[in-house]
Amino acid sequence: MLRQGIFGGSYFGVEKFESKYNYSILFNTFDDDITEDMYLGDKYRPKLNKFKVRSGMPYQYWKDMGWMNERDPFGWFEWYCKYFSGMRGDDDDRQIIRWQNFTGVKGRWRNRIYSRINETKDWNVSPVIQQSLLHWGYMVNEYDYELWFDLNKRM
Repeated sequence: MLRQGIFGGSYFGVEKFESKYNYSILFNTFDDDITEDMYLGDKYRPKLNKFKVRSGMPYQYWKDMGWMNERDPFGWFEWYCKYFSGMRGDDDDRQIIRWQNFTGVKGRWRNRIYSRINETKDWNVSPVIQQSLLHWGYMVNEYDYELWFDLNKRM
């Protein structure tokens, strides 16, 4: 996800100066080509995103919505990095449900993008939705579109 271009290069940038957290430990199970400029920038830069658009809500909004867990103060992506590397916690069920609701087979935004692709016949439609899906680790693809099409029987 980081290599593709997510979070405008500043996922942890909001609080990096206030925190003594060693962010690099989240990425120690990934390839060595993950660099701090992919997640620790001071400023959100849409041109670093895969779809070159601004997408997502500010960090303070996430906090205000109560989407943060004490173990993962930076939210879903931090949780995912830990989960992917084998760490399990008491917030796993909630985070998995959030992912399913966003990008799962019945997920709101996954279904929305495939509906838009079906309507327009344009795989580049709705770059903000596609960027948001990428934030959640999901890339629009032909296989899932065919699955969506078969389930929805739309022409």
